Amino acid sequence: MQDADLFMELAAIAGVFVGFGALIAVRGGGATGRIEVGYTRGMVSAGLLTIVAALAPVTLARYDITEHQAWALSSAVVLVGWVVWFAANARTPEYRANIAAELTSASRPVLVAGWAASGLYMLSALLIPTVVVLGVAPDLEPGLYFTAVVLILLLATMLLLALVYEQRDPAAA
Repeated sequence: MQDADLFMELAAIAGVFVGFGALIAVRGGGATGRIEVGYTRGMVSAGLLTIVAALAPVTLARYDITEHQAWALSSAVVLVGWVVWFAANARTPEYRANIAAELTSASRPVLVAGWAASGLYMLSALLIPTVVVLGVAPDLEPGLYFTAVVLILLLATMLLLALVYEQRDPAAA
């Protein structure tokens, strides 16, 4: 596999996000608010999914399978990871409370713009690995898969940024 080192680097970067999430979770008794808990959980989940997604093709390339099979199986792992993440997240009280608060507190234009951006992101994050699994663009599979992994890592980055901006002033607490 030509991009093994690149995928290993992405896995290492994602490991930093998981480490930050663990540090946030244990500092000062852990996360305190539902938003902070949601962002921390999301950041750690995205970091873990990035690690799994980055290591999957590197691991599968060690076996006697074609390159397409390695990309397709890795993409299937990513799709299963998304489904597990969505299912597990939707069951948490913090997620339901955050969605309810967003629906009641955000203005309609902000809500529509946010949901449109999230929908566009999720469409691309799910469509790219699906294209690879189906073998629609065999020449583009390495690039498409790399893009899928980077999109997951960017989600972890965005959630870390949101978590930083959500932090309360210690003096006010």
